Amino acid sequence: MVRFERREWSKFLVVALVAAVCQTLSPTTASADNYADKMFKEKKHEFRTVGRGTKCEYHFDFTNIYNEEVHVAAVRTSCGCTTPTLTADTLQTHETAAVVATFNTSSFIGQKAATITVVFDRPKYAEVQLNVSGFIRTDITFDPPEVAFGDVPAGEEREREVMITHNGNPSWEIIDVRSHCSDLRVRLDPAERTSNQVRYRMSVRMNGEMSDGEIRERLTLISNDRSFPTTEMSISGRVRPPVNVSPEAVSLGTTQPNGSVEKKLIVRGEEPFEISDVECSDERFKFVVPVGSKKLHMVKLVYTGDGTDTPISQEIRIVTNLPGKRATSCVVTGTVSQ
Repeated sequence: MVRFERREWSKFLVVALVAAVCQTLSPTTASADNYADKMFKEKKHEFRTVGRGTKCEYHFDFTNIYNEEVHVAAVRTSCGCTTPTLTADTLQTHETAAVVATFNTSSFIGQKAATITVVFDRPKYAEVQLNVSGFIRTDITFDPPEVAFGDVPAGEEREREVMITHNGNPSWEIIDVRSHCSDLRVRLDPAERTSNQVRYRMSVRMNGEMSDGEIRERLTLISNDRSFPTTEMSISGRVRPPVNVSPEAVSLGTTQPNGSVEKKLIVRGEEPFEISDVECSDERFKFVVPVGSKKLHMVKLVYTGDGTDTPISQEIRIVTNLPGKRATSCVVTGTVSQ
């Protein structure tokens, strides 16, 4: 990790993320006990040590990798220290949702843990258990309770300030700040000390290279407290892409080997743009692309079967003339049957 230097901006190390590509399957190939497990990337999260009242959320993402529709009937928790919610309860093929685990740091203190049970009833009954844990300390608080960048246009920089307060030990000191995101930089002003309190003003800046999409990062404060040397703080926000397509997951349903299906794709941008290309490796797809520069385009997708029963599972990439040839993608799925 990079050593933090107070009053100067310092970049953090990058953690490489490895994306796994999953194939479209049928739940009939997996037992009722594990078909739902296969949709989750992670099933355990450690919040580590956090401050009282700090905002703590973790998204357990899951993706429908099957041909059938998936439905979540319920989510429940074993402990009031954690509240689970769903971003969506019904997923078509290739769609993604999340079970959001919120650690209730305002109502609980000390070491806490919970098991979240996710109950699926379609395409058949299954349960998945997710585990969270963490320690909520009472002597440190953050104002505001997280670094919230909000909705940020792609390429824009943004900065937020946080007041860190520690009570009870006037010699408490932050000696380092760490993160796994290279697009965040931090500045820490000198400590303000009284007889029983230490306060730091911390500035966190997001540079213009942050990737599109949701921001779910965290900072780790390293202190001279031997009992609790680290404390975590959440960073949230969303980088709004300059162009996007809707829907992101398109289902063609079941078609005949020589059948034909038409769909419409809506492509929106932050500023007027032209569609320069539509990339698709499946020759069964054709596209009608509008001309001209505008903020909204309607692309007609035409699928025509070639007489075979090859399943439909294709990424469509729409390339624009925006700087850097910015592009957006959607996934099209379907089955072919006599």
